[in-house]
Amino acid sequence: MENNAVKKPRLEWLDALRGFTMILVVANHVAGMGFGEEWKHSSAIPFLILFRMPLFFFVSGFLAYKASQVWNLKNFGSLVWKKVKVQTIPTVVFFFLAMAILNRHFWPAVETAFHSPLKGGYWFTIALLYMFVIYYVFSYLESKLKWKSWIPITLLFLVSMCLYDTNYQPKYFSWAAGYRGAKSDLFYFLQDSSLVQVLLYFPFFLYGNIVHRYWDKAQRVMDSKWFFPIVIVVVILATLDALKWHTLRMTWAIIPLTVSRFGLLTITFMYFRYYQQYFTKFTLMGVSLQYIGRRTLDIYLIHFLFMPELPQIGEFFKSYPHNFVLDIVLSVLLGLVIIGFSIITSNILRISPFFKKWLFGRG
Repeated sequence: MENNAVKKPRLEWLDALRGFTMILVVANHVAGMGFGEEWKHSSAIPFLILFRMPLFFFVSGFLAYKASQVWNLKNFGSLVWKKVKVQTIPTVVFFFLAMAILNRHFWPAVETAFHSPLKGGYWFTIALLYMFVIYYVFSYLESKLKWKSWIPITLLFLVSMCLYDTNYQPKYFSWAAGYRGAKSDLFYFLQDSSLVQVLLYFPFFLYGNIVHRYWDKAQRVMDSKWFFPIVIVVVILATLDALKWHTLRMTWAIIPLTVSRFGLLTITFMYFRYYQQYFTKFTLMGVSLQYIGRRTLDIYLIHFLFMPELPQIGEFFKSYPHNFVLDIVLSVLLGLVIIGFSIITSNILRISPFFKKWLFGRG
């Protein structure tokens, strides 16, 4: 499917970045699901929510682009089937397992989760599968063009941004946050299928893909003297407005929210690239984050099973909300313990070649 002769070596710092993002995801779940912290009472959750999932999809989109990929019907079908197998089967298995373990009443829990776009936490692999299929269809059609240009991928990105914006236009779209009218059939379809999550995050997938497509140019921009200072200033202002000031009301509030999401993930990406010497396999931090980064599917599928129930901590932060460092430290530390248990569970299951292949996509 690919020309191995020109296959580029793995970027170790990118694997480390993916591991770091996985830690943020688990830490956020610990805070929200484990501690029972509410968004409005936490000093950490709102900030983490801004960029943790956008960053994860950004990395996925970055890795999805392969310049050496040969696009024909055989390879297209093979890629789609591989993604369907890897993303669907493990998700279904662990979803039902989590519903059985974590809930007193199994079928009511399954029905409730099914009609939620978050699927009891198991929405990510479903949404990512949709994104890969859309991207593969686009790439196959793009390969048939007689001319190569930046225009097709840019148009797809702009379309994705328009669809993304519909989620914040409650006056016009029934699936938008804050919509008060009668729910449409399209609303229920987007919720039940989790396609609404694709609308929310596909622009970040494409952003990562575009950065990789034009990697040499992207690096020159990141290394320029003016880019990082401007990004820092803009992101600080946008984040403060999105979380504290709220100077822009109604549908205009999406502007600082979106700018902060793209900006924060860009800063994090630039940080790992700039300090990449600290994230190699020859450093403890590097090898640890890379290991987590290469086992993200395992961790994501399993970590819900080890989520604690500590509502007392959530009550503490509700009474003392301005404890950003303490909030982060407690969530991350317990998150690391849960990641450790998830990896141990994964390693036990991987003893079986059958489980290794069908639960984690490793032949």
